[in-house]
Amino acid sequence: MAGSLHPKAMTLSLIIKWGGQEFPLSALTEDDTVLDLKHSLKSLTGVLPERQKLLGLKYKGKPVDNSVKLGVLKLKPNTKIMMMGTREENVLAPPPDNDDVVNDFDIEEEFVEVENREENLSKISRRVKDYKVEVLNPPREGKKLLVLDVDYTLFDHRSCAETGLELMRPYLHEFLTSAYEDYDIVIWSATSMKWIEAKMKELGVSTNANYKIAFMLDSAAMITVHTPRRGLIDVKPLGVIWGKYGEFYTKKNTIMFDDIGRNFLMNPQNGLKIRPFMKAHLNRDKDKELLKLSEYLKEIAKLEDLSELNHKHWERYLSKKQGQ
Repeated sequence: MAGSLHPKAMTLSLIIKWGGQEFPLSALTEDDTVLDLKHSLKSLTGVLPERQKLLGLKYKGKPVDNSVKLGVLKLKPNTKIMMMGTREENVLAPPPDNDDVVNDFDIEEEFVEVENREENLSKISRRVKDYKVEVLNPPREGKKLLVLDVDYTLFDHRSCAETGLELMRPYLHEFLTSAYEDYDIVIWSATSMKWIEAKMKELGVSTNANYKIAFMLDSAAMITVHTPRRGLIDVKPLGVIWGKYGEFYTKKNTIMFDDIGRNFLMNPQNGLKIRPFMKAHLNRDKDKELLKLSEYLKEIAKLEDLSELNHKHWERYLSKKQGQ
């Protein structure tokens, strides 16, 4: 007598993000468990299952147990899952070069040609009209605005680690606490909102009681501009924020930190190029960039017009002020 027929388990298609790379995974089915997923990831990455942390995977509001079947998680096709974890033999291995940092060109000669071009201003107007901002905490009267990049500015996203906290830039929470006294804080990353939210949660930024984030912007708020020498590039135009919240934030009271200088192309007077935080395991005890920038922000908070400063020389400015 023939045995009863069981419906064939559906194959899952997942994308795993780890160490700055994406790994497609399509050999698992809904009957496989989270532990099976971790063993597959070990084959792909070399990270042992017990050293893996999968961000965003939850069941009934709690992080998933290894025994949970993937089918109950209702994962959509090509769901992206971020993995934290380090190969045991490779904890201190340097990450691959970040092409964006290495190839970040000197953009000063491009500023004048790009900043006021009508087609670029039109793109900003469309973002002001169409991009939806979720305000987490309303603008505060009389505060200046600090806009912060994430990857390599607050967080080394390329190195491998057990948790995001190991990759957090030193003095991050002290820096944000100090800045919040004088500035509303906005996070702007050239990634998706899902990953920004995951990183901010992992770093404890979105839940810290000592400061609040006004809102966060993702890659969809950026625009593409054509530069005479470099062709098409994506930039972060502060005009999107000024267009939406002009009664609070303007060119005069805004400063933006990013490790990629070309992100300032549309607002050169408001950008400060921060030194990238990379190879966290090697540099965690030496990096004091945020500590020094806290002092700079405190010093310039007294000024009426931040756009009159040349933030390229922020260390010289700080040294001169502290020497008076």
